[in-house]
Amino acid sequence: MRFQITLLAIALSALSASTANAKLPPVSDETKAKADEAAAKTAWSDKVANYKLCQSMDRVAATYLDRARAAGHSVQPVATPPCTDPGPFSYTPAEPKPIEASGAHSPPQTASTPPSTTQPAAGTKP
Repeated sequence: MRFQITLLAIALSALSASTANAKLPPVSDETKAKADEAAAKTAWSDKVANYKLCQSMDRVAATYLDRARAAGHSVQPVATPPCTDPGPFSYTPAEPKPIEASGAHSPPQTASTPPSTTQPAAGTKP
């Protein structure tokens, strides 16, 4: 019985390994745009959460200082940077550069010599 379970586990792992090697179709531009927008929205919501956390920490610190002063303790507040509000969510998709404007084809200067010579490479190196 134990041998059969081991054999079944090996067969299942081999089957799952063969299906994991299948290629996925290429991602469409629309799907990439949706993923970029979702990433931007997630980053914005993280900023909002940090802003709310900063506000709540300021309220807790203010309450602590008030209670400590009321109890007669001399407590000095620590200077902290102010909380920054991220504002409303706005997303503008980045427009891809055309290939010609990306500078991927050739260097910007004009060629002054041909790219190859008749001299063998072995003769140019010492």
